[in-house]
Amino acid sequence: MPASPTPASPAIHRTVDDLRAALAAWRREGLRIALVPTMGALHEGHLDLVRAARERADRVVVSIFVNPTQFGPKEDFGSYPRTEASDVEKLAALGVEAIFAPNAAEMYPEGFATTISMVGPALGLETDFRPHFFTGVATVVGKLLIAVMPDIAVFGEKDYQQLMVVRRLARDLRLPTEIVGLPTVREADGLALSSRNAYLSAEERRLATTIARVMRETAEAIRAGGTVEPALAEGRAALDAAGFRVDYLVLRNAETLAELTDPANEPRRMLAAAWLGKTRLIDNIAV
Repeated sequence: MPASPTPASPAIHRTVDDLRAALAAWRREGLRIALVPTMGALHEGHLDLVRAARERADRVVVSIFVNPTQFGPKEDFGSYPRTEASDVEKLAALGVEAIFAPNAAEMYPEGFATTISMVGPALGLETDFRPHFFTGVATVVGKLLIAVMPDIAVFGEKDYQQLMVVRRLARDLRLPTEIVGLPTVREADGLALSSRNAYLSAEERRLATTIARVMRETAEAIRAGGTVEPALAEGRAALDAAGFRVDYLVLRNAETLAELTDPANEPRRMLAAAWLGKTRLIDNIAV
């Protein structure tokens, strides 16, 4: 029986100029281009985004860049997993044509002086605990969207506030890119996939599913007619009792992330962030 053909390796571009030269050739052919921005350490959640991009476009670009500007001085920039060789193998198996893998000097050359500052969906939640975060995210995503000018860009809903920020960014700057959000990919036991799950010890990994379970139970209580804040307070207490250090567990307007003014008639999203040992987990579900 003949062996299966080996997937072609994606072209790896280290500079914006090289990437744009490849993209120009595709555009001359009238091809539809998708971008999947990542920080690498790819897991099944990322690969699900790539598959969705493949279904929606003729050519797929995946960016791999651990963005220093979205990490605070005491965060895990230095230890964040970097697995480019295995990432490239996974992307080759999915038929990705191009990888954009710049270094920090390419993205932020000497004298770089421009950032994108946002309010709206960038206010509160993550910003209350990581005030630098969305300026870093908005700046790097803006740079990636401008570098690629894709027809679509695909993001996961696991980072729900980030998805709302990126949608607002693209809308406000009139960027010609459709922002596509896909449902969170989870392990069989409910834990949302994340590159940072690799930090969890075996016991912490067992306990980590508690955050998804507590969110489901809290959402069910609210859907059943429970008062919102007491239900959330009970959920926070359950996470505390399980050994989590809770940053937030809240219910917000799913479209604006503003606090609810008419909970019964607004689209609702429950969002959570909590520490388990040295690992910070985030999650969200529709309510």
